[in-house]
Amino acid sequence: MFCFTGIKANKMKLLKRIGITLGIIFVLLVVLYFSATGPVVNTPYFETEYYKNSCSEIESLKNSITPAHGKLFTGFSKVSITPTLNSNTDDISTGKFVQLPLAGFGARKGAPATGIHDSIFVKVVALKVDNTLAVFVGSDLLIMPPNISDSVMHVLAQKGFTRNQICFSATHTHSSLGGWGPGFMGKQFAGEENINLEKWLVQQISGAVLNAVADLQPSTIATGDFNAAEYTRNRLIGDLGTANDDFSYIFIQQNEGKKAVIGSFAAHSTCMGSKNMEISGDYPGYWQRKLETTFDYALFMAGSVGSQTHVGKGEGFEKPRFIGESLADSTINHLANKESTDSVLLETATIKLNLPEYHFRISTTRNLSSGISKKLMPLPENAVIQAIRIGNMIWITTPCDFSGEYALQLKNRLAVKGFDANVTSFNGSYVGYIIPGRYFYLDEYEPKTMGFFGPAMGDYTFDLINQMTNILIN
Repeated sequence: MFCFTGIKANKMKLLKRIGITLGIIFVLLVVLYFSATGPVVNTPYFETEYYKNSCSEIESLKNSITPAHGKLFTGFSKVSITPTLNSNTDDISTGKFVQLPLAGFGARKGAPATGIHDSIFVKVVALKVDNTLAVFVGSDLLIMPPNISDSVMHVLAQKGFTRNQICFSATHTHSSLGGWGPGFMGKQFAGEENINLEKWLVQQISGAVLNAVADLQPSTIATGDFNAAEYTRNRLIGDLGTANDDFSYIFIQQNEGKKAVIGSFAAHSTCMGSKNMEISGDYPGYWQRKLETTFDYALFMAGSVGSQTHVGKGEGFEKPRFIGESLADSTINHLANKESTDSVLLETATIKLNLPEYHFRISTTRNLSSGISKKLMPLPENAVIQAIRIGNMIWITTPCDFSGEYALQLKNRLAVKGFDANVTSFNGSYVGYIIPGRYFYLDEYEPKTMGFFGPAMGDYTFDLINQMTNILIN
């Protein structure tokens, strides 16, 4: 009996120690949780310093922008970024790599691409009127990565280019090159960082820009859009929301005969899901290839893809083919009788986007600290908003997945004043999803996982875009 009682007492002491230890761990976890996180801040954006600073930058644009009106010169170029896979070593002079991950889906877990389904490119169209230059850079990539665009601008700055002249974008295909994303979050979406791949992309992109500007020749231009509602929908709240249904285009022909089309559409390029392990341009790739059976160059720039997805028919690669080639057929039909002009007003405006405090969220109402968030993914340093006027077309570039709902509001506002408008995403930096603040507290991927800058970020950015377009149209 004595031994049994002793064993029982020791067991009780052990359980007590375990309980105390677990209690201490719980308290430490609670302390860590509240020290590493904080509540979402709901300060009205128009009361903040970052908003006032951005407004000051826009005000300064009024005196620095000089619209150019006169004869148009344009230049085109196309450079492959289709890698050679399964090489013995990486070779950036020839684009050969041992292996490369695909960017777009964390579910792939950084696995290497198994092959090339269709070739991918960087394409550039340069526009010049008098001394005003606007260079449209389209790439068959998930985004234009900030580290890549910064390095490209370093190369181009040595040749006399400014950031205001370069309009980056990407097709947003989720089956293209990975390996360019630094930090923990970059690895989740683009696989293990590969410095050689980054150097190769900088080489190819900067070379394409220089080639296009060297090709400047007298040209004619036409701009416009057409409705393509059957190929997109609002994926965030379905029929309760709205979508930007227009396909926007710029058609250019050099006097010597070369023709180029810039196209932009708001449907996400996710026809090929995470199970696809082959490099592909998705539906924008099919659009470009079909256009290039009629024209010399076709450049696709992802539109206001925030909250919008694709709609189409077919399984596997038949679905992106259906969407891309259907949009291409519509583009060709609308260009058939489009009147062009050789004289146009060209005007560009760029501001650095002053950002709110940066956070990843762990719940709909609670943020990780800014310091921890920056360790997960580096804070973008050179985020900009651009506005380009080409005649009666206002073309906006943004550093994000920009909301189709916001873009539709902008298009409607400018249409009343006689202007067409288009908003593109992924202009060389990345600040997440910019969507209306009324969706911020939804427990969904776009607002929760990718809403890095608080509930006012959407309205703040949209406010700045409206201010910038007002300068260009008045």
